[in-house]
Amino acid sequence: MPNYFVYRDWDGTQQIMPFDADAVMEAISDDLLADGDLRRALRRLMQSGYQTRDNRRMMGLRDLMDRLRQRRQQMLKRHDMNSIMDDIAKQLESIIQQEREDIQKRLDESHAQMQQQQAEGTAPPNAEQLQKMLDNMAAKHQQQLDNLPESPAGRIKELQDYDFMSPAAREQFQQLLAQLQQQVLNQTFKGLKGSMQGMTPEQRAELRNMMHDLNQMLRDRAEGREPRFKEFMEQYGHYFPKGIENLDQLMEHLAQQMQAMESLMQSMSAEQRAELESLMEGLMQDEQLQAEMAELAANLQGMMPYEGERYPFSGDEPVTLSEAMRMMEQLQEMEELEKQLDAARYGNNVDNIDAQKMSELVGAEEGQALQQLQELARMLEEEGYLENNGGKMTLTPRGIRKIGQKALQDIFQYLKRDAFGKHATNLRGRGGERTDDSKEYEFGDPFYLDLQATLMNAVERDGPGAPVRINPSDFEVYRTELQTQSATVLMLDMSRSMLLRGCYLAAKKVALALNHLIRTQFPRDTIYIVGFSAYARELKAEQLPQLDWSEYEYGTNLHHALLLGRTLLARHKTPNKQIIVITDGEPTAHLEQGQSYFNYPPSWRTIQETLREVTRCTRDRIVINTFMLERTYDLTEFVNQMTAINKGRAFYATPEALGEYILVDYVNSKRKRIK
Repeated sequence: MPNYFVYRDWDGTQQIMPFDADAVMEAISDDLLADGDLRRALRRLMQSGYQTRDNRRMMGLRDLMDRLRQRRQQMLKRHDMNSIMDDIAKQLESIIQQEREDIQKRLDESHAQMQQQQAEGTAPPNAEQLQKMLDNMAAKHQQQLDNLPESPAGRIKELQDYDFMSPAAREQFQQLLAQLQQQVLNQTFKGLKGSMQGMTPEQRAELRNMMHDLNQMLRDRAEGREPRFKEFMEQYGHYFPKGIENLDQLMEHLAQQMQAMESLMQSMSAEQRAELESLMEGLMQDEQLQAEMAELAANLQGMMPYEGERYPFSGDEPVTLSEAMRMMEQLQEMEELEKQLDAARYGNNVDNIDAQKMSELVGAEEGQALQQLQELARMLEEEGYLENNGGKMTLTPRGIRKIGQKALQDIFQYLKRDAFGKHATNLRGRGGERTDDSKEYEFGDPFYLDLQATLMNAVERDGPGAPVRINPSDFEVYRTELQTQSATVLMLDMSRSMLLRGCYLAAKKVALALNHLIRTQFPRDTIYIVGFSAYARELKAEQLPQLDWSEYEYGTNLHHALLLGRTLLARHKTPNKQIIVITDGEPTAHLEQGQSYFNYPPSWRTIQETLREVTRCTRDRIVINTFMLERTYDLTEFVNQMTAINKGRAFYATPEALGEYILVDYVNSKRKRIK
């Protein structure tokens, strides 16, 4: 079925993945080769992120964790929780001042009106008596205002019973009271509309009934009865956020809301905390509702114990009660987001992290970075690098080729910097790329005609003139670099010592690189990969990336490996056959009647059986080149005996430089100049 693509105008909202699948595969290649676990390699990339070749940075989970913590610290260093009551105190002071000014204004207007009426003779008989009553009322109210407590909570409690003379001051106080009640109630019930003052008797009754039924559900749960959750939410669901599907979720929501309020209290000084508690108690004039809320808190604390965390605010920027409550919710959400990030770092699915919350709490850049991490596996799957079968990730053939290509690039980039290699050889081959110099044509040469040299040969033979007559002896053709055809067996020591010495990653990387080199540059060549420890076995290239440490065993059975390698090479008629051995120790096991016999230190029998197999390989004209990753006396002595028999070469290489020796030697043995 053909692929269809839909295009539309860019509007700035579309997400573009800044890191392509090739870059991701390159980033995870070493980790994947190190332990063979594709999912673990991806998780490590997600944990630490990576730097691309063009110096772009993909943020990992650690980076996002750091950004989240920095954002939290900025919030804590900026705000002052003890300023909550200051804002309320300022509003109360403004209301009291408005009341005083309006009282005085009313007195002044009344005195002026009475004087005018007396001057005009229109004053009523009891004008002075009425003025005196107004003066006494004003004095009484001023005295009440003078006697108000200093604390905001005390003032609110007294002003609730105070008979305002100023309509403006009365309205301002009612608005403040409604605002505070709304903030306190909304901390628990998000769907609550209006304040206690603005509620109709029916709405008040519904709120009390909701609280009573909610407490009844919690009592039923505690006593082992089945709560009527569905009926409750059908009737009162508008008081709570969407998405709550069972009583446990409802209880968790309520506990979080109350915990946020408790955290706010804990983050204030003891004096300010007592003041806010007193204020909140004074706001709830409905005794039945206040009792239901107290029971709710007790029920939740008994069933889902919570404890408010004290946040160390150290800033000086004032906040209102509403802002402070929202900040507590944000801090709780940050804690939950941090738990999600931490869980993803240690194995949980990164998709469980809320990217939308990351954008809201930390920033759009961080939210986008998280979405990129969540898209990595899907992107690699869409690009054909991995398959996800029932939750198990495996590399596709394309992914294996990409890992091999990356290994090859790593090795040859190092060689380019160091100009390593230039191994000379006298062997020749046939059929290759054209060079820039030419030679006299011989039968069988590729006919890459050097026209200029051919014409000059004819002119030199016959002299100047036209037409130019060309003889067969005049023809010159460009020289070519011919390539030999070969069959190679790459033998990887998979004994436990290779793992413990940190050599197996380099060996796997070289095997993939050499396989990729031959498949892409020398397609007529053949390469086999043989792994050996207690026994030897043929490995396919696609097995190497995900070959993990559990495959490694005790024993270095080179005898079995050479036997298997010789059998594989016997299938090919090419005279160019070679075995490349990568090992870190002398043979410690050999094969007898199909059974592996292990001895350490190596037995004389093991050494002799292995050298006999070297002799058989030599008779079959198989060259054995050995790369030693350790320079011990026993290994060196054994390799010297092996090369004396086979006339192959022996190299000592560190794991880091192993690829340089093998690949450069292989390439240089492939390209020869025709003389």
